[in-house]
Amino acid sequence: MPRVLIVDDHPLFREGLRAALESSGGAVVVAEAETAGEVPEAVDRHRPDVVVMDLSLPDVSGIEATRRLADEHPGLPVLMLTMSDDDGSLLAALQAGARGYVVKGAGSDEVLHALRTVVAGGAVIGSDIAARLSTLLAGGRRRDAEQLFPSLTSREVEVLELIARGLDNRRIARELVLSEKTVRNHITHVFDKLQVTSRAEAVARARDAGLGEEDNGDQG
Repeated sequence: MPRVLIVDDHPLFREGLRAALESSGGAVVVAEAETAGEVPEAVDRHRPDVVVMDLSLPDVSGIEATRRLADEHPGLPVLMLTMSDDDGSLLAALQAGARGYVVKGAGSDEVLHALRTVVAGGAVIGSDIAARLSTLLAGGRRRDAEQLFPSLTSREVEVLELIARGLDNRRIARELVLSEKTVRNHITHVFDKLQVTSRAEAVARARDAGLGEEDNGDQG
């Protein structure tokens, strides 16, 4: 059974989570902490297999606490269990080294599954926010592409991405709710700015920048 350290400043929540995990027989809570400052000693003394971390702590954020744990105990998985489901918190937690992110209110079975997954070396995102992750990552790729192609406008980067995904002008127009004439104008500008003369060259440049991984197979 995974040995769990719960880090949360709400005693009632810690008590409820402990009861839910231990009554299931799937985990044992070896320690609790109210603040990030208490975490190092609790980890050294109780040697948990996994840390369940809240995002909002009285001294520093759970994200900063996770970052410190990743530095000091790189093999110790952290599962964020928080009320916050905003995109920024999710990405910041994963960037800090969290192996999982589950929103409070998830059932005990989901939390236990998440604990076992991260202890086994996997990563897990709560079912209610997993659907947003691909969109977030795609948005990140688009922001990166805008930095790689500073001469392109945001709309032109969107058009370039859809070209790289194999969409023809008609499909791009429908996707972006534009007229086909406007799409053709955008493509002309993209080709001029990237100094390419064909769709194939534009696709190659886009994919080098990380765009267009979702290939629909609609070449146009």
